[in-house]
Amino acid sequence: AALNTAAQTSGASAAKPTQKPATKPAMPAHPITSPGDLQWSPWLFGAQMAVVSGDPSKPGPFVIRLKAPAGTVIPPHFHPTTENVTILDGTFSVGMGDKIENAKMMKMESGAFASMPALKHHYAKAMTDTLVQVHGSGPFAITFVNPADDPRPKTQ
Repeated sequence: AALNTAAQTSGASAAKPTQKPATKPAMPAHPITSPGDLQWSPWLFGAQMAVVSGDPSKPGPFVIRLKAPAGTVIPPHFHPTTENVTILDGTFSVGMGDKIENAKMMKMESGAFASMPALKHHYAKAMTDTLVQVHGSGPFAITFVNPADDPRPKTQ
């Protein structure tokens, strides 16, 4: 009898709807950033930086892009969090350690990806004009192994 009641109830509600079906909330628009939308500003060593998503100065996910002219060298440094690097265009070479050793650098071409663990010392050189995308969890910070390599103004 219970089975018949369930069947009758479902049949009755299908035949005579008494309320409108619930409407789903509208999906938020996916944020899309076109290359022309990026706001480029000077970064370090002649490179430029643009924030694609998030705020790299605050906790949470972020995406930034770097435009590095051919020959740009980023001396040995490290970050407090993992740095994920994708080469979007050009050729970039990276190495691990406290001093630049060209023979130990690994070439990364368009499409290559590397993940630099937090606190691991590494360095890089743009072999050609290069567009690099960096993503991770902020705050994003860079500390140079040799403080004399840091081109940022010193604060007292």
